[in-house]
Amino acid sequence: MISARRLVLTALAAAVTLGVAACGSSGGEQQQAAPARTLTISAAASLTDVYNQLKPQFEQAHPGTTVRFNFGGSDTLAQQVVQGVPTDVLATASPKTMQTAQQAGRIEGQPVTYAANSLQIAVAPGNPKQIANLQSLVGPQVTEAICQPTVPCGQATQAAERAAGVTLDPVSQDPDVRTVLQRVTTRNVDAGIVYVTDVKATNGQVQGVDFPQASAQGAGQTYPIGVVAGSQNADLGQQWIQFITGPQGDAALTQAGFQLK
Repeated sequence: MISARRLVLTALAAAVTLGVAACGSSGGEQQQAAPARTLTISAAASLTDVYNQLKPQFEQAHPGTTVRFNFGGSDTLAQQVVQGVPTDVLATASPKTMQTAQQAGRIEGQPVTYAANSLQIAVAPGNPKQIANLQSLVGPQVTEAICQPTVPCGQATQAAERAAGVTLDPVSQDPDVRTVLQRVTTRNVDAGIVYVTDVKATNGQVQGVDFPQASAQGAGQTYPIGVVAGSQNADLGQQWIQFITGPQGDAALTQAGFQLK
């Protein structure tokens, strides 16, 4: 079910579109070319595919605008915002990492939570190690990679471990979920704990294994987004948020495997 907040944001996006249309030239007046602007968005690595998919649509709807992404671990991105690295929009993979920027007074207003994600175990196609659950990853017979505990996917993994009563011994703890995924796709490890959306993004390069603890408290993640305080492109940042939470954003997120909030 779509939340009331999402319906409001969709209505706002429509109002912005109508407003732009109403401000067009009339009576044969010549329109001036839109000034060139760059919108810089720092976003969690798990948003890479969806955001890149939506970038051309947003740029086409906003002539003169170039969208530039900075993808990475949410904790690193939040710290960059706190330290004043030039960014217009921050989109993290957990409320906790967003709060780092909020508590430093670096986010305008209240962030919007618009999507959710769940963990999966990524394995090679055919699941040659016959991995069935988290317990299957315990022991020397399987090598696995997970995210560092400071990033949302690492925190979610820890919550799942606690719920399963197991302690993993990964060969690698990586700074973001896409690095974990790459270790599986390149067969450097037998398994990696990533998000459902990451598995889907490989188009069959890896196979996803569901496990019960993926729904345990703390194992699921929600995605907040907000405009960075002091941004010179705050209006454009708000338009990106309206776009990502509007019909086109909803469709792309759903297709990628996210759940809408």
